Amino acid sequence: MASKFWYLTGLSLKKKMKTKWFLLANVILLVAIVGLINIDSIIGFFGGDFNDTNEVVILDYTDQVVSVFEQNLKRSNELFGTDYQTKIEVFEKSEEDLETELRESSKIGLVFRQDPESYLTVTIISDKKIDSLYYQTLVQALNTTKTQIAMRLTNIDLEELNKINSSVAIERIILDEKAKNEQESTAMIMGTVFPTVILPFFMLVIFLVQMIGSEINEEKTTRSMEIIISNVSPKVHFFSKVFASNVFVILQGLLLMSYGGIGLFLRTNFSTVPNSSFTDRVHETWSMLTTTSFMEKLYYVIPLTLLLMLLSFIAYSLVAGILASMTVNMEDFQQIQTPIMLVSMISYYLAIMAGMFEGSIFIRILSYLPFISCLLAPALLVVGQIGIIDVIISVILLIGFIFVAIKYGLKIYKIGILNYSTDKMWSKLFQAARTKKI
Repeated sequence: MASKFWYLTGLSLKKKMKTKWFLLANVILLVAIVGLINIDSIIGFFGGDFNDTNEVVILDYTDQVVSVFEQNLKRSNELFGTDYQTKIEVFEKSEEDLETELRESSKIGLVFRQDPESYLTVTIISDKKIDSLYYQTLVQALNTTKTQIAMRLTNIDLEELNKINSSVAIERIILDEKAKNEQESTAMIMGTVFPTVILPFFMLVIFLVQMIGSEINEEKTTRSMEIIISNVSPKVHFFSKVFASNVFVILQGLLLMSYGGIGLFLRTNFSTVPNSSFTDRVHETWSMLTTTSFMEKLYYVIPLTLLLMLLSFIAYSLVAGILASMTVNMEDFQQIQTPIMLVSMISYYLAIMAGMFEGSIFIRILSYLPFISCLLAPALLVVGQIGIIDVIISVILLIGFIFVAIKYGLKIYKIGILNYSTDKMWSKLFQAARTKKI
C-alpha cells in the first residue's frame, strides 16, 4: 500500500515538474519578479532616466508670474511626494516663436495671460506627451499661482485667506507612547507588509485547486483512471493526489520567495539607479518594527500563520479533489469550484481590511471558519483584535474540518472517480456521503 502511494506521488510530482511548461512558467516568474523589483534600473538601462531635468519655457504676458510659479512648483513636488527636477527658462518672443522653439523638443511651454473673469489663463504647449504625474504637479502649481495672482490683483490679504481656508488644526495626544508606536506600526504592516505576504498564498490556493481538478479530469477524460483504480484503491489514489499537489505548491511558494530574494539582492548590490530611497524605506520600516512590541509577537505569529496556511492548503486540496471526482471535464469543474474561489477571495479582502473591523464580533466569528481563517485570523492577530486562543480555536476547527472531509470525502471520491455522468450529481454526492463503508 505504502509503495503504491509513494509511486503515485512521485509520478504526479514528475508529471508536474518535469515539463517544459513548469520550466517556462518559472523562468517567466523569475524574470517578472526580479524585473518588477528592479524596474527603475531596467528603464534606466534602456535609456530612461528618473533624474531627468524637465525644461519649462515660460512666456509671461503678466510680468508677475515666473517667481511665484517657481515657488509653487517646489511646493507641488513636496505635496505629491515627487522629486522632479525642473529648469525654468523665460521666453521673450512671441507665442508663434515659442511653438517653433518647442517643436521636436522635450521642453514644455507655459503661456500666461491675464483674464478679466478668471484673473489668469494658462496655455500648456508641448511637442510630446507629458508624464501624467508631472502634469498633475504642474496643474497643482498653476492653480496655486492663479490664486496668489488673483489675491494681488484684488488686494485681498493672502495670508488671511489661507488661514480661513486652511483645515482645522488637530493635535492628537496619545499618553501611552507604546500604544502610539503600535498604532503606527500596525497601520504600516497592514498597508504594505501583510498584503505582500498573503498575496502569494492566495495565488497558490487558486493554483492548487485548479491543478487538482485538471489532473483528475484529465485522467477521467483519457480513461486512464480505470487502469489506475484497478491497481490501487481510491483511498491511495486520493491521498497521493492531495499530498503531491501540496508538496508542489509549497515548493512553488519557496521558489517565489527565492525569486524575490534574488531581485532584492540584485537591487541592493547592482542597481544602476540611486538606491537611497529604497534602502531608507526598508531601514525606516525595520526601525519602526523594532521599536514596538510587534517583534515580540513574531515568535508566535509566524508559526501560527504558517500552520494555518499549511492546514488550509490541505483543506482546499481535499475539497478540490472531492469535487473533481464528481465531474467529467474541466468545464464542469470550473463551475463547481466557483464557491471555493469566492470564499478564498472573501477571506483575502477581509484580511486586507482587517483594521477596519475593530471590535466586530461578526468578523471575529468569521476568523474561526475554515478557508477564511487562514488569512483573516493572522491579520486580526497582528492588529490585536484577537488573541492566541482565538487562533488556536481556528486551528482546531480547521483540523476538525479536514477530519470530516477525509471521512466523508473518501466515500464520495470512491463513487465519483469512476462516474462519467453529471446527471443528479449533487444527489449522488450526498448519497455517497451517507454510505457506511468506504
